[in-house]
Amino acid sequence: MRPISCLQLVVVIWIMVCWPTQWLGAQTEASHFNVLFIAVDDLNDWVGFMEGHPQAKTPNLDALAARGIVFSNAHCAAPLCNPSRAAIFSGLQPWESGVLNNDDGNIRNRQAQRVLLPEHFKANGYITFGTGKLLHQKSSGLFDDEFYPEQRWSPFSPKAVEYTEAELPSKGSDNPRHAVHLGTDELILPLNRMPSDRAPSSKGGESFDWGPVPVADEGMGDGQIAMWAADRLAKHHRAPFFMAVGFYRPHIPLFVPQKYFDLYANETIELPPTHESDLDDLGPVGKEWALAPVTAGAHATVLAHDQWQQAVRAYLACVSFVDAQVGRLLDALNSGPNADNTLIVFWGDHGWHLGEKQHWGKWTGWQRSTRVPLLIIPPKNKSFARLPLRINQPVSLLDLYPTLLELSAQTPIQPLSGTSLVPLMKDPDLDLGHTVISTFDRGNHAIIDKDWRYIRYADGEEELYSTRDDPNEWNNLVRRPEYQARLESLRRRLPASSSQGN
Repeated sequence: MRPISCLQLVVVIWIMVCWPTQWLGAQTEASHFNVLFIAVDDLNDWVGFMEGHPQAKTPNLDALAARGIVFSNAHCAAPLCNPSRAAIFSGLQPWESGVLNNDDGNIRNRQAQRVLLPEHFKANGYITFGTGKLLHQKSSGLFDDEFYPEQRWSPFSPKAVEYTEAELPSKGSDNPRHAVHLGTDELILPLNRMPSDRAPSSKGGESFDWGPVPVADEGMGDGQIAMWAADRLAKHHRAPFFMAVGFYRPHIPLFVPQKYFDLYANETIELPPTHESDLDDLGPVGKEWALAPVTAGAHATVLAHDQWQQAVRAYLACVSFVDAQVGRLLDALNSGPNADNTLIVFWGDHGWHLGEKQHWGKWTGWQRSTRVPLLIIPPKNKSFARLPLRINQPVSLLDLYPTLLELSAQTPIQPLSGTSLVPLMKDPDLDLGHTVISTFDRGNHAIIDKDWRYIRYADGEEELYSTRDDPNEWNNLVRRPEYQARLESLRRRLPASSSQGN
């Protein structure tokens, strides 16, 4: 065999080292690409590519993940809609922006001078489209070119649902019964026949409800959002676009068409892993966060009405429904003029408990609340050789703002609290020693690194978990003397404002 020449050796080394990062390192020379920014509400890791639930059926998302980068250890900045979305779009931590819970108002009012993510792209020559739930409040002002109104709490439009005053007094009772007229069909809500553990809203049934509804995909708000976005993805535009699409399901109520329940009809639904003494090593504050029905309902009520399996089935059905809507977007994109030059970002705003730690909903410091799906799919015409990638280091949704700016060769015009993920995309084995902070209301923080989770409540109560050895976070190690050095190290990563929360 003839020996390799020095020139050939240089070429081989260049291909091995430079080609995987060729697109990432040459953005200034490249033409601008489009951005499709897909958000999903209350989606935990129960999607196929994250293996959070063995029965989850998400073929479209799995195919998307096979084309790009999976951040398997991504976490939200706050496990609640308003502060999580405010952090993503502003690039600020919750305690920096002042948006720490759903009652803290709009990030645009809190930070009036802040340039939010779509506005940054708009200032750099992009067309900005938006539809669905993006910020927790109405998002139309963010998208100067075109915005399609979001569909929020009900899967039905207000005009399609009729209530009578005589039916309203049963709200909040032990036997709620709300007749809902949808076309020629009448539904009796709640479908699960459970009373509400929270103060019920003035319209519709109790939101902690689940079951199939007699509508097609297009009759759901998310279906209408997908149709609107697909129509625009299939068209040529005069400039590169930033399109944000926010799907509402699997947020409660867990209502979707019957065919998505049918996907799981012949299966014995697996419940999430739980431990009967899971709460025994928590302090009183941690137990209160676990048991309080703040964002959904009480575990005891679910058990009393024998609804645990039905709720899990409904959540999986809603995840499959959203997967189908994402598939509609991808079909439109792939068959149109924007197929090769569109970067796709897919994210969930926070996780969701389905009985883990006897909790339902979000708004806790445990991994079930903070861990989210996150995908970045490079444009087909600017891809690189090492795809697909799976990055296991902890990252934050707060990192999306600086990442998208670096990928599109835009210069930040304001300080950003996140860290660009581009170095990890270039070298997934790079150990950045990254720490993620997830904040749940004032003074409550979860500190997440590669192997540990430390939770500090506003009153000083603490928890410590080895996420490598105890992924379900069943064993609180905070009182074990052999972990005190680790505990002290994690305490030092708390934000300086942790005691004030603002």
